[in-house]
Amino acid sequence: MSLTNVQKKQYRNIGHTLNPVVTVAGNGLTESVLTEIDRALEDHELIKVRYSITDREARYELIEETSKVLKAQIVQTIGKVALLHRKALEPNPKLSNLLR
Repeated sequence: MSLTNVQKKQYRNIGHTLNPVVTVAGNGLTESVLTEIDRALEDHELIKVRYSITDREARYELIEETSKVLKAQIVQTIGKVALLHRKALEPNPKLSNLLR
């Protein structure tokens, strides 16, 4: 299910105050990085991920691959930071960035 423009605007507004929770370095998407992003998405539903890769096209491909592998939706990308969203199976009101 894709996000509507209203939802994207709302999530961008929430994401404005968030800090990146995971940094993807030059090693790319390792199993441990994917596991950490998956855990963060399950806990928070809306997260920022920093991609420390200088090549713009390679960085965008990694962002796309991350969203496909983890079944997350890209809300916004600005520079080296991507805002990702995935609905949690059992959202925790204390951790979720959407329910606070």
